Amino acid sequence: MLSEYILIGQVLRPQGIKGLVKVRPDTDDPARYRELEQVFIQKNGQYIPAKVSDVSVRDDGVYLRLDGAETRDDAEHQREVLLYVDRAHAVQLSEDETFICDLIGCRAVDTKGNELGSVRDVLQPGGNDVYVIQTPRGQMLLPALKHVIPEVDVQKGIVVVDEKRLPEVAVCDWEK
Repeated sequence: MLSEYILIGQVLRPQGIKGLVKVRPDTDDPARYRELEQVFIQKNGQYIPAKVSDVSVRDDGVYLRLDGAETRDDAEHQREVLLYVDRAHAVQLSEDETFICDLIGCRAVDTKGNELGSVRDVLQPGGNDVYVIQTPRGQMLLPALKHVIPEVDVQKGIVVVDEKRLPEVAVCDWEK
């Protein structure tokens, strides 16, 4: 089951003395923060709406005000808070794109149906994403390329890997 909320950033620290915070954006497009009127903050298992204002996007992060914070002390209480959006306000993805949070936990199977493990993480080193698969033998790294991973179905929680490509592309920690 896909989560109703998607992580889009984390408050790092207060910025200045007027209640602003610096946010580490967990999105491909930090400029999307300019469009946000609210985010959700998780507290005690509940997602609480928080108003967003005074957004500024810079090279080193996003700066904003949450829920009308007015002082540095107000902002200090927001340090390390995780920021979410609900799916209704999430960025619209193209047909072949998937939110990373939806991939985590998916079962990885080969094209013959053999269980490989589960997706534990997705690395983004540059040219293409790399799926970190936790297998019974250890960790396997796979490039997220269509000829290696021909099918991803996050609704079913499954990632299909072409077993013929594994010998040429897989990096496994048990082979070190």
